[in-house]
Amino acid sequence: MPRSKIDLPYHIDFLSILDAEGNLDESLEPDIPEETLSRIYAAMLLGRRFDERLLNLQRQGRIGTFPPITGQEASQVGAVAVLRDSDWMVPSFRETAAEIWRGRTLESVIVANNGFNEGAQVPEDSHNLPVSIPVGSQMLHAVGIGFGIRYRKKDDVVMTFFGDGATSQGDFHEALNFAGVFQTPVIFVCQNNQWAISLPRKKQTRSQTLAQKALAYGLPGIQVDGNDVLAVYAAAAEAVERARKGEGSTLIECVTYRMSVHTTADDPKRYRTDEEVEDWRKRDPLTRLQKYLTRKKLLSDEKIAATETDIKEKIQAAVDRAEQQMKEFGAPSDMFKHAYAEMPPFLIEQKEFLERELAEKREE
Repeated sequence: MPRSKIDLPYHIDFLSILDAEGNLDESLEPDIPEETLSRIYAAMLLGRRFDERLLNLQRQGRIGTFPPITGQEASQVGAVAVLRDSDWMVPSFRETAAEIWRGRTLESVIVANNGFNEGAQVPEDSHNLPVSIPVGSQMLHAVGIGFGIRYRKKDDVVMTFFGDGATSQGDFHEALNFAGVFQTPVIFVCQNNQWAISLPRKKQTRSQTLAQKALAYGLPGIQVDGNDVLAVYAAAAEAVERARKGEGSTLIECVTYRMSVHTTADDPKRYRTDEEVEDWRKRDPLTRLQKYLTRKKLLSDEKIAATETDIKEKIQAAVDRAEQQMKEFGAPSDMFKHAYAEMPPFLIEQKEFLERELAEKREE
């Protein structure tokens, strides 16, 4: 018998609508209401400025280690902007801008990054899961929620975020396989920021794209310019529409870049060059959107300045509220309570050590 080609149902496209210079492909421009565009810009700017303030707070010793998002705002906000309140968002640990869009308060981020569990509490009526630190594990939660939605015959969807490094985890493949078999309404958003901590994307996989991994599980995949918020929005809107109609999941690969550190415990100068970072700075998603909105006469220098002032005040108010809240929480040594009826000696020793450290810090 002769060899024959197998006809696969999907192929991989790359989508770019607004290039690094702000040039627009009008034939692909999504129909986004002006009010939504303005909100997207404000959310991306808030994500950037809050990120910068968190970095300052960490360097001052006022919060613990955290993962910056600078450079990835379009991949986050462009995707969640298409969701309804009744839809679910399942984040990893680097989706601050998306979480804020979905209603998380700035002060809760500050409180959580100080180690207080109160900062990770999710309101009862929220359809957002808390951040997931184990790489890739949240995708399994997402398909579980998606299965429940389909079982109940609702038209809600689930959007889950993860990085390029997570595609090397078994959880990623298990989740996509489950999504393909059960046609769950899940949008998988991969923020391919080129680095899994210090491991470059080219050393993670031989695949030309990460989006093509969807094909193995019978799902459509698309690669988009992750610094182009219009492309991200358009791809997410298409994926959400498919999911609502009962046509299953989609994998969206957002090609973006982590312009800051992996976390504040990381030194990226040990594994990447300044030239590489500067090259990606020229593709800044925020600058690109500003140019687009200015050309549409939805943004001006005056409005940019006013938005910056409003965001600065909002962030400062959140810092003040968070620091006041943390004064009212229980002592850090409370973590040792309620685990044992009789505390073992090694925990007593640790508790006493912590209390001495805190006492010394207060005396400084």
